[in-house]
Amino acid sequence: MPDLSLVMLGAGNSTRFKYPVKKQWLRFEDTPLWLFSTKNITEKLNFSKIIITCSADEIEYMKRFESSFTYVLGGKSRQESLKNALLHVETPYVLVSDIARVCVDEEMLARIVEKKSQADIVVPYLEVSDTVVYEDETIDRDRVKLVQTPQLSKTEILKNALKTDIEYTDDSSAIKANGGKVAYVKGDKRAKKLTFIEDLSEIICKKEPLGAVFVGNGFDVHGFEDKKVMMLGGVKIRDDFGFKAHSDGDVAIHALIDSLLGAIGAGDIGEIFPDSDERFKGIDSKKLLEIVYRFVTSVGYEIVNCDLTIMAQTPKLKEFKGEMSLVLAKILHIEPIFVNVKATTTESLGFIGRKEGVAVSATSTLRYSDWTKI
Repeated sequence: MPDLSLVMLGAGNSTRFKYPVKKQWLRFEDTPLWLFSTKNITEKLNFSKIIITCSADEIEYMKRFESSFTYVLGGKSRQESLKNALLHVETPYVLVSDIARVCVDEEMLARIVEKKSQADIVVPYLEVSDTVVYEDETIDRDRVKLVQTPQLSKTEILKNALKTDIEYTDDSSAIKANGGKVAYVKGDKRAKKLTFIEDLSEIICKKEPLGAVFVGNGFDVHGFEDKKVMMLGGVKIRDDFGFKAHSDGDVAIHALIDSLLGAIGAGDIGEIFPDSDERFKGIDSKKLLEIVYRFVTSVGYEIVNCDLTIMAQTPKLKEFKGEMSLVLAKILHIEPIFVNVKATTTESLGFIGRKEGVAVSATSTLRYSDWTKI
């Protein structure tokens, strides 16, 4: 519809979900939930523009899934995220939904759109069948409505209603408080919002994640630098010379990070930790690996195993390999047996053979986190 835009709110931190994976990144087959929910609506209605709100550390990764959407940085609250999204809405009407509202059906959308010219906002709701008690007093349940999303608003009315410091839990509350007219239509119990992990059992359109395996490769090289501590695989090797680098130069961890990012299609270490950023100057690379591990986990993956090959004429690494496995496995929350560290020379050939630096190749295997086992 040329007069209608869609806003999908997906910038929340998912703290109430109580699972390592953020709920917006649960896989339904091979599709993350935020994209599944969006396509569920866009396949039923046409929109002039589709806007997704997201967190700062996920925005670039989300763009890799669907480039035609407009991605907007979310705020500290739902309302702030919505206000950011509305800056990009140019149509007279806007449909706002939560990415956690997964199974919105075509009939429910049709009821909402049909009423769009009859009020400032159209709101789907559920009736209450149980007795309702408010502040120890039983109230008439026929006067109670359980409000759902998506909600369809006149764009300028919604923008004006949100010009306040008062926080509202949904769009209709803001518009009603601002004197706007609200039209209610029947919602659908099947359009359950996924808030708590136990809600998964009520998401009727859910699909089990695929059992696919993802492999990523990483490779990095660093030359030597005198009078610097050498860190390799998270272990201190010596303190008379180390690696030339913006960070501590742990070439093994850098290759490992690239292999993890490669497995999930998230670019490379330089995109996340650019050497132009002073925050990472001299940083312990184990901290970088911890950040990447949290990201990989939060967007829906489990690490299966990692394999590293360190190419070094010097220093000799035989006595350090076991400790490297232990250190890296602890950061990645897997057993040491699944972090294999190998070391080899280049038979005195090339820059490595001339003892000018070290190179590391890493391979990581990942799979989707299986939420069906919860």
